[in-house]
Amino acid sequence: RAEGLAVRWSDALIADARGIQDYYRDEFGADTNQIAYGAPVLDQPNHDLIGSLGLEPGDFHLLVARFEPENHVDLAVAGYRRSSAARPLVVVGGAPYADEYTNRIRAAAGDDPRIRLIGPVWDQALLDQLYANAYTYIHGHSVGGTNPSLLRAIGAGTATLAYDVVFNREVLRTAGRFFSKEEDLAALVDRAEAAPEEVVRLGRCSRQEAARYDWDDVAKRYEQLCEQLAAGRSQKGQASGRRRADQAG
Repeated sequence: RAEGLAVRWSDALIADARGIQDYYRDEFGADTNQIAYGAPVLDQPNHDLIGSLGLEPGDFHLLVARFEPENHVDLAVAGYRRSSAARPLVVVGGAPYADEYTNRIRAAAGDDPRIRLIGPVWDQALLDQLYANAYTYIHGHSVGGTNPSLLRAIGAGTATLAYDVVFNREVLRTAGRFFSKEEDLAALVDRAEAAPEEVVRLGRCSRQEAARYDWDDVAKRYEQLCEQLAAGRSQKGQASGRRRADQAG
C-alpha cells in the first residue's frame, strides 16, 4: 500500500538501481529517475588499525552486513565453513533486535576457529581498512537495489563474491563471482585462495566498475532533478498507484 501511495502522490520517484527501476515500471507502469550512490575510492589505504584485530593485509576474507535474513549472513558463514580456506573470515555486523537470527549465524559458525564474529565496527577509518585489506569481500545482500557496502568494497578494489541477484550483477558485472548456495560459496572461496592472481585481477576490475558510481555525478543528477521540480515538473497522478496485476484482474 505504501508503494502504491508513493507512486500516485510523489512528484518524483528515484530508483537507485536498474532492477528497482524495472520493478516500478513492471508493477505500476511508473517512470523513475535512476540515481545510484557514489563509491568511496580508497587509492592508498593504510593498514595500521587492522593490527588491533590481529589481522594482516590480504590475509582475511571479509563480510559486512546487518544481521538480517535477506543479507544471508548465515548462508555465507556456513558456505565459508565448508571451504578449506586458510585465511580467516571476519564478520562485521549485528542487530540488537534479531537475537534469533544472530543465534542462527553463531550456529552456522560453530566452533570453527577460522570464523571471527567481531560485531559492529563504528570506526569508519578501521572499517575502510578492513574493506581495503581484505583478500575477498563476501556480499550476501539480496534486496534493496544498489548497496553501499558493495560500493565500498569495489571502491577499495577488493575482489567480491556476491549473492546472485540482479542488483549485485548490475554493480559488479564481470568483476564479481556469484553464489546462491553454501556449496557455491565454498567453491568460490577455495578457488580464490588457490588463484591469488585472479583475485588481484578481479580487484582491479572492481575498481574500474567503481568509477561508474561517482559522487559528483550523483550530486549533479540530484541538482538537475531539483531544478526540474522547481520549474513545475511533477509526475504526481500520472500513475494510479494500482499494481498492473490488480488492474488486469
